[in-house]
Amino acid sequence: MTRQGNPSPNLSDGPTGSPDKGEPVFVAVGFLRRAHGVHGEMIMDVLTGFPERLRPHRTVFVGEDREPIKLASVRRHDPALLVRLEGCTTPEEAARYRNQVVCVRIDQLPELPEGEYYHHQILGIQVYLESGEKLGSLKEILETGANDVYVIAREGAEDMLLPAIEDVVLSIDVEANRMVVKLQEWL
Repeated sequence: MTRQGNPSPNLSDGPTGSPDKGEPVFVAVGFLRRAHGVHGEMIMDVLTGFPERLRPHRTVFVGEDREPIKLASVRRHDPALLVRLEGCTTPEEAARYRNQVVCVRIDQLPELPEGEYYHHQILGIQVYLESGEKLGSLKEILETGANDVYVIAREGAEDMLLPAIEDVVLSIDVEANRMVVKLQEWL
């Protein structure tokens, strides 16, 4: 099982998408749309499986420059949240942050139970058949409702879709960058 958490754009200019050594890594948790009301609140689309962790006084990082700023208030506005950033008390002050991505540091994410992974932990992982033959790499994760579907990029062949279920995904070793799968007859 995987949890949503989208790595923020422009993490690095490097070919792997990884940051330079020692730099913090961020994950997107929201997207600020527009001001709401007259007190500086903004509508924020939720991009995290843990919206309850976005609480007042929590430092978040906003925009491409990842400006650190504290959340002054947070409340539900289904399916989004209404947030007020510290120092924003009017719609005009809030407008400065319109259409910006809100991130948190990856090292501040809660630990998941064994067998669950954040998307950013397994995207790019090398995928092997149980025989040891390399199948490809995990290119994308589709959230379908019943279970996630892994898009496997295969060299010289079309992408393959694999359901993220126990009968197909036999093991995931993030540290070894290896996923072992068993193809079912119906695939």
